[in-house]
Order: sequence, then structure tokens, then C-alpha cells
Amino acid sequence: MMITPIHRFRDIERKPEYLQPDKCVPPPSHSSLGTMWFIRDGCGIACAVVTWMLVFYADFVVLLVMLVPSRDYIYSMINGILFNTLAFLALASHFRAMLTDPGAVPKGNATKEFIESLQLKPGQVVYKCPKCCSIKPDRAHHCSVCKRCIRKMDHHCPWVNNCVGENNQKYFVLFTMYIALISMHALIMVGFHFLYCFEEDWTKCSSFSPPTTVILLILLCFEALLFLIFTSVMFGTQVHSICTDETGIEQLKKEERRWAKKTKWMNMKAVFGHPFSIAWLSPFATPDQGKADPYQYVV
Repeated sequence: MMITPIHRFRDIERKPEYLQPDKCVPPPSHSSLGTMWFIRDGCGIACAVVTWMLVFYADFVVLLVMLVPSRDYIYSMINGILFNTLAFLALASHFRAMLTDPGAVPKGNATKEFIESLQLKPGQVVYKCPKCCSIKPDRAHHCSVCKRCIRKMDHHCPWVNNCVGENNQKYFVLFTMYIALISMHALIMVGFHFLYCFEEDWTKCSSFSPPTTVILLILLCFEALLFLIFTSVMFGTQVHSICTDETGIEQLKKEERRWAKKTKWMNMKAVFGHPFSIAWLSPFATPDQGKADPYQYVV
């Protein structure tokens, strides 16, 4: 097989002497019950807090500046319920994407006992990550922030303070979709509110003073437009990545495809769950992705 520069690092890992299983000490065994996945990264935590604050700010302006002072109670009720429902789903999706294990490979499993349990046949090889001392499954990559190898890692997103991987990609996709929807909804309401205030007395269209109202609306408009563009692009790239069954890292590194090609519909069901239902849109429904195949460590 011809060796390309792209696979130079992984080809080094093919050498048996590079595994050095005797140097890997497995971590103390403990029950996973009651434990929560959370990345202690200062930048990621700050970005996650800012994300929630921006959503709360948008909700504040939508409710107290535009909807509550409105005389059209039906308009206010419908838009208030719709906006807050989408905002709640966005924050719930963010919460699940942040606190769900993205598919971390057990740290320190590159031990002699584990390698022997794989029952390698002549010609079969395994990959070892020298950074976290773990046997890497196919399509897993090491994250320098999470300090773990992540199955089907797409990228590390500071806005959710977590990697986007095999187990939480659904929640990340939902997060970008709901943020894009509330951003678009906010922009539409800001447009209608400006038209309403131009036709009426500014002192009557808001409980705040006219200068304060204008500043709050302009800030919301800027925030909504910025995140509409950003999350729409992210949503589109994630859906494309799912349909093509190729992660962002694999596309960036132009890695050789070594896995079976499936239809777009099969790839979507693999991420969002089987079968298609309204649960696809719910951040509370955990997709049934099945158990990891132990033999996917072997190539």
C-alpha cells in the first residue's frame, strides 16, 4: 500500500514496538453511575455562560420591550409562547451537548491485557494514542482540550464547552437549529416593532424611554443577525457532514475513507435515532446508537 504524507503519523502507530503496553497504567476503576461529563476549560466555560446570557438578553428584550407593552394580546401571546419554547429547546440542546460524553475512549486502556483480549490475527493492527495512552478505535481523534480520544470527533466547540462527537452530535445540531430559529424570529419581531413605533408614539410602544428602546432593539438586531448567520452555516455543515458520513476533521485532513458507505437516510438515523419520529427534534430523547463494537479497534 502506498504511504501518503496524510497518514504518516498513523502509519507510525502501526509499528508493534510503538504500542509499549507496559507503560500504560489503567486508571482506578470506579462506577460511572452518578458521574457527569464536564470539561473544566476556562475559555469553554466562559463561552457557555455568554451563550446563555445572550439568550436571556434576547428573551428580555422580546418580552419586556416588544411583547408586554403591545396592545395586541393575541400577537403577544402567540409570539411569546413560540419564542420562549424555541429558546427553551435551544438551551436544553446546549445543556445536553455540553454535559453528554461525546464518545470518549477509555483512558489508559492500551494495556497488555486489553490488547490480548482483542485476539489480533496476523496482519491486523491497532492504533495507540501516545497522549492519553489508549487504543484508538477507527475514526477516533485526540482532543487537546478534552485530553481524550473522541469517537467520530467532528471538532471541539468552545460555545458548548465540549467536543462534538458520536454521542452528542444530535444535540449540537439541534442547538444550532434552534438558535437560528429564535434569531430569525427575533429579527422579524424587531422589524415589525420598528414599523409599529414609527407609526405610533414611541412613548406608547415600549415601557422604556425611546433612546433606551432603540439601543436595546439595535443590540438585539445585531446579536440575532450575527448568530443567525453563524448557526445557519454551522447547521448546514453539520447536516452535510452527517449525510456524507465524514467528520469535519476527516474532511480537513482529507483522510482516506476506510468505512462502509451508507445512504444519507441511514446516516441521519445513525445520529438522530431509529426510526424517524418527532423525537428527532427533542433534546430530551437519547438516540439509540447501539453498543460500540469492540472489534472496531482492529484494522
